[in-house]
Amino acid sequence: MLKIHKYYVLDENQVPIAVQIPVREFERLEEAIEDHGLAQLINEVQDGERLSGEDAYNYYRSLKNELGS
Repeated sequence: MLKIHKYYVLDENQVPIAVQIPVREFERLEEAIEDHGLAQLINEVQDGERLSGEDAYNYYRSLKNELGS
């Protein structure tokens, strides 16, 4: 399991309003989420239409761009 070092940001009433984590840990989380999403996509289309390598790459990039916006 990935250990996450969390730093809580509190408002003036000492109520937690945000969490900070180190960039490297964030990048590992992002990568794990992306891998999970890709695995889900693979499972969904396992028996569906086959794409060429280039078409699959372009489709994957379009999904990643949609999530990034």
